[in-house]
Amino acid sequence: MESYQTWFGEGHELSVLRMLGLFDRPADEKALGALLKPPAIGDLTVSLTDLSQIEWRTIVARLRRARLISGEDLHNPGQLDTHPLVREYFGEQLRSQQNEAWKECNKRLYHYYRTLAPELPNNFRDMEPLFSAVICGCNAGLFREALHEVYMPRIQRRDPIEQGAAEGNANFAANVLGARGALLSVLACFFEPGRWGSLVEAGVEGQILNAEDQFFILTEAGHLITAIRGMGAPEAGLCYERAESLARSLKCSPFFYRVLLGQWRQSLSTGKLSAALQIAKRLYALAQAQNDSTLLIGASAALASTLYFLGDFEASGQYAIRGVQLLRSLGARSPGVGIVDNAAVSILCHKALFDAHIGDITSSRATLAEAISLAQELKDMYSLAVALTFAASLEIAVRNLAEVERYSLDLVELSTRHHFAHFLAIGSILRGWARSASGDTAEGIPWIEQGIRDFRATGSVLGLPHHLSLQAEALHLAGRTPEALEAINEGETLAERFEQRYSLSSLHRHRGVFLVAIGADETQIEVSFGEAIRIAKEQKSISLEKRAEATYAEYRRQKASGSGGRGFRLSLW
Repeated sequence: MESYQTWFGEGHELSVLRMLGLFDRPADEKALGALLKPPAIGDLTVSLTDLSQIEWRTIVARLRRARLISGEDLHNPGQLDTHPLVREYFGEQLRSQQNEAWKECNKRLYHYYRTLAPELPNNFRDMEPLFSAVICGCNAGLFREALHEVYMPRIQRRDPIEQGAAEGNANFAANVLGARGALLSVLACFFEPGRWGSLVEAGVEGQILNAEDQFFILTEAGHLITAIRGMGAPEAGLCYERAESLARSLKCSPFFYRVLLGQWRQSLSTGKLSAALQIAKRLYALAQAQNDSTLLIGASAALASTLYFLGDFEASGQYAIRGVQLLRSLGARSPGVGIVDNAAVSILCHKALFDAHIGDITSSRATLAEAISLAQELKDMYSLAVALTFAASLEIAVRNLAEVERYSLDLVELSTRHHFAHFLAIGSILRGWARSASGDTAEGIPWIEQGIRDFRATGSVLGLPHHLSLQAEALHLAGRTPEALEAINEGETLAERFEQRYSLSSLHRHRGVFLVAIGADETQIEVSFGEAIRIAKEQKSISLEKRAEATYAEYRRQKASGSGGRGFRLSLW
């Protein structure tokens, strides 16, 4: 690049290459025209502004002969393109050596792109100029204008201080268009390069972000990171940590509620559940102090979720019932307290879980169908992924293989389309289990194994003991029972370490089945089944208790009719 620069000198060609460094794609004729229009930009376009068409074409031809820009596109004759490395080299030169010119170029492109798009685009293609507008606006130091005039009203169609996703088109680009990846790339421009949680502090006069703006961007980024990279993503934690200090300085309870909800979600996914429970209790106390039913629904969902994974199904059910009652009393389809997922969908899912544990499968299915319908109605694809996961889990419990496969395929398709890493991994695990339970372990086990690897990569541990038990079932069905026991042992270790007691009864029941299969000592077998029954009774789970007792009874029957309980396969069903 340096040799080309020496060859051209500080002439027209270098200015053109530096201008092309402003783009991440082919530069169209109108965008270039916005940069070349009078008045000239510093030392960048002074020599280019008044060029004739013949002179301009001569410069372009010379660059093409040097192979620094691509050949002419017959469909877009005025468009100029170059290799990404050329863009990067000369674009960085412009930014570092002619910073004021770089900012002025970005300012012009900001105004060009914001007028290029429809006022409220309804598809991704029409929305793209607005993404470019915000990026250029940030590069130009127009942070507040890019946020308040483009990102919030035209891209996401929401207000910076609203405390959740309202009905209709709020969070439009995320929920309706599924453009979370593009949104995150746009928001990255408000942060120091590669430093989530550290917002850019500089800006032109009157364009520096105030505390409320900073809070909005931090929580928005935290939510998007959570949705895309998973609930255990550490970058989200950095955003919430900084947002918490802002919420305290602003002394705004709704703001603090949003931060606590984000922190609770990450704590639930990555740490001991007792810590997540303390945050959930703070959420509930804050919602009570505000006497706000919508916030109480979200807090009830947080408590119901945490208590469920702790294995306290009865207390979880109480909060779920209370939350659903509040939801019904509002007479609204969505209380607007969803941050990453919608709280109305979440509370319905946990009510369905409670119904399943007390043995009311019919009610559980009906409530989950309502949750799925609500998520679809709200066009909230992340909440839909949540509801599909719960629905598949219920059908696993009752061994409805066709429904598990249907829900898991829907989950995989949805998560692939919207880039939900967390739920894509879960979908793969559930799909693999359904295939294995149907007899095709050769196809099913690799899906489970890949899903578990991908799940671990998200940083989350919540649910991992359950996923390992599904893997263990598949391995056992494939005749690989020693490996199945290893998976159960790991699952139990993780369940104890992170206090995920909801899975302990099933883990002990599985261990009992596998010990029978390998002809283990009878005392070990009895202890495993005994623990499965004891834990289920202690947790007041009718469904888990019945399952554990039925499996144990089957063992006793087969033991009585077989030679000492050896040489037979005990059903997991």
